[in-house]
Order: sequence, then structure tokens, then C-alpha cells
Amino acid sequence: MKRQLILTTAVILFGAAVTPTGAFAAEKCAKEPVTVGFLPKLDTDPYFQVAKTGADEAQAEIGGKVVQQAPSQATAEAQIEFINNLVSQKVDVIAISGNDANAVAPALKRAMKQGVKIVSYDSDVSEAARALFFNQAKGDSLAEMMLESMGQMIGYEGDFAILSSTPTATNQNAWIDFIKNKMKEPKYAKMKLAQIAYGQESEQINQQQALALVQAFPNLKGIIIPAGIGLPAAARALEQSGSLGKVKLTGLAPATLIKKYIQNGSVQDIWWNVKDLGYLTYYGAQQLAQCKIAGKAGDKFKAGRLGDYTVGAKGEVVLGPAKIVTPANVEEFKF
Repeated sequence: MKRQLILTTAVILFGAAVTPTGAFAAEKCAKEPVTVGFLPKLDTDPYFQVAKTGADEAQAEIGGKVVQQAPSQATAEAQIEFINNLVSQKVDVIAISGNDANAVAPALKRAMKQGVKIVSYDSDVSEAARALFFNQAKGDSLAEMMLESMGQMIGYEGDFAILSSTPTATNQNAWIDFIKNKMKEPKYAKMKLAQIAYGQESEQINQQQALALVQAFPNLKGIIIPAGIGLPAAARALEQSGSLGKVKLTGLAPATLIKKYIQNGSVQDIWWNVKDLGYLTYYGAQQLAQCKIAGKAGDKFKAGRLGDYTVGAKGEVVLGPAKIVTPANVEEFKF
């Protein structure tokens, strides 16, 4: 009893002394650039390879180390294994593009308790499981651009579909919800969302799904495809079937992969500088690791050649505005 009383008193008077070391480690501030582990959705997606070139550029400027590892399947379960692997490799920061905002959260929280800082980029995770989210563009603006682009291409009238990546993709689900709400406006009153399909981050499945949508809806005028793999794959499939042009496509994809379709007017694209997203994420991750920012609204930092950034609500840092890629400006986009 006496020993228990002594321990209890120690906890009350010196609570910090018995706090788990992981909790202290989570507040540790690095004194120099650290190792940042990038965890994309999928290892074969060229989008994330280009984003890494930006991180590599930033690393060459300010030091530290870039490690990038990703699963061969775009699932939360696969990402959880890689989160654990990166922790075991003792990376200081994990930068993740989430396949599922909530499913990966417990693993990320465990990493935080072991002293690893967490940021997300491209596709957010649960706010409670990361400090910062580096967003390529404001989600609402991307969704509005996709809907507006589709409207322009089909004369704001007729059936269209959405071919997303996976049912759990955080960013794409948010865009779809925004599109549905935006369609209540009079401007889009004559447009009808016929179906939402999923390409599962696979070129083959995206091709199959695009063809299936055209077959299922003979009057389909267009498809919005908010996935970098999906839009080029669907364009090729519809071109081969003779449907491209009759069915217009828009969405998100590397402009260079669909340049010829943009130039002939059958496809539009909403895009940004992908390399810069990786560059910004690396700079911000290093600032977080060194406690120069904490992820609070109003925190400010400089990201090399990109200039000054301010953390917004919920830890969001926005790279900048995207553009609708058309024949008139397609040459501006090098990826």
C-alpha cells in the first residue's frame, strides 16, 4: 500500500515523468532537415513519380532525405502496411496521399505516438491523424471546374456520368458531393448525372467501365473522370470504339498524356503543376519537423521558389489555383 501511495503521488506531482516516451517524441523538434517518407496511393501512378521529382528538387536545396514507398494496390489495408514499414525505418515525417481517410487513421495515430510527424498531400486523411494537408487546389474549385468543363462541352444539357477511382477516395468523394450540390443551380438544370462508376486505379478497369457506361446509356454525352489514370485510359478506349467525340470527357489527368485529345476538342482537363505539389509538401514537412510551424491556421512559412504560404483552416495548405486545359493553353503544361 505504501509503495502504491508513493507511485500515485509521483504521478500527481511529476506526471510528465511517467508520460510515455512516445508522447514526448511527438513534440520533438528537429534541429536540421530530416527524412520524409512519401506514401502515395499507388506505386505505378506516374502522378506520384512526378510529385517526387519536386520533393527531390526541394531536398537538393535544403537537405534531409526523401524516401518514397507505395503499395501495388490502391487500398487502405495496403497503405497501413507501408505506414508501419516507414515507422520501422525511423522516418521523421510521413507524407501520405490517403486511399481512405478514416481507415488509415489508427495506423497514422500510432506512428504519431512514436514520434513521427504526419502530413497528407493530394488526398487528405482524417484531420485527427495529421498536422497538415497539402492540397493541389481548393477542392470546391476543382469540382466546379470539372462540372463547368463538362457543361461547356455538352451545351449544359443531357446525361453524363462520373468515373471515379475508388469508393473510398477522400478527395474524389468530396468533389462528387460538391458536383451533386452544384447541379441544383439553374445553370445545370438540364444536365443529369446518370451513374457513378469506379475504375479502381486500374487502366484496364477504367477502360472497361468507360465502355460499359457508353453501352448502358446510349444518350450519354460525357463523362467526368477525376482520376489521373482513368482519364487517359478512358480516352483511349472510347477512341478505339469510335465513341470519343460523341461522348466528351473531362476531369483530372496529366495534360501531356491526353494532349492530342485536348487538341482535337474531344477532351478537356483540369490540371496544375504536379511537381510543385511534391516540392511544397517537402518544404512544409521539414518546417513541421523543426517546429517552425505546427499546423495551426495562420502559421506562415517559405517554400523555396514557390514563395510564401499560410496555413489555412484545418491545417490546409493550398498549392494554388488549377486551370481548365484547352487547345489554347495546353502547351503550358509539361506533365
